[in-house]
Amino acid sequence: MSLRAFDAAQIRQFTEAGFVRVDRAFPRTLADAGRDYLWADSGCDREEPATWTRPVVRLGDYPQEPFRLAVNTPRLHGAFDDLVGAGRWLPRGSLGTFPIRFPIPDDPGDAGWHVDASFQGADGEWRINVTSRGRALLMLFLFSDVGDADAPTRIRVGSHRDVAKLLAPAGERGLEFMELARLLDVTAERPQALATGEAGTVYLCHPFLVHAAQPHRGERPRFLAQPPLLPVDLDNRPHGDLNPVEQAVARALGRRP
Repeated sequence: MSLRAFDAAQIRQFTEAGFVRVDRAFPRTLADAGRDYLWADSGCDREEPATWTRPVVRLGDYPQEPFRLAVNTPRLHGAFDDLVGAGRWLPRGSLGTFPIRFPIPDDPGDAGWHVDASFQGADGEWRINVTSRGRALLMLFLFSDVGDADAPTRIRVGSHRDVAKLLAPAGERGLEFMELARLLDVTAERPQALATGEAGTVYLCHPFLVHAAQPHRGERPRFLAQPPLLPVDLDNRPHGDLNPVEQAVARALGRRP
């Protein structure tokens, strides 16, 4: 059974800033157990920093119990209902992808500002459109404590509104991932936030939120999952019945619901 997670002020923050932070979204014990699986697959020894030779190691989807339980807490289900709508999202049975960032100051090679693509075009290219086809939310699951020096994801606050305006003229076809990325300078003056917090914290983000990785300047590796929440497409909703994700887009385009 899901629980209502957010009050009106938190919903307003989501629509205006493009994200909301959920502390203690899942138990730290699940984060600890999940890291055991990730360390085993990383090719690195957690007790031997000499084996940490790359700035980032990417691991795939994980359906094991710690990950499955972490994404299905009552609090998170309530948050999904609040932001996307009850019955409008698909439960997840796994978490992934995991970019593990190690305390190596080298450029990780993936630190550009971007919006995550959500569907494939006719030629297999990844695209984003104004209805956010294929993605209800971007989610950041912290599986380790993340401070300012620990390569926290950088967020351009309110940038989802700029992206809505960029995508609107492209209609249902939308823009290809790099095509949109080249236009994101319009968000450069937005204030920046960092996705920091204790293990068990989750950031629920608007799918159009502009974000970026950065080099790790701390001491211990950072473990984070960045899965999408997938939508259920409903064609028979009452006209004007917009969830907060859609409300943010409508307001950005001057179409207040």
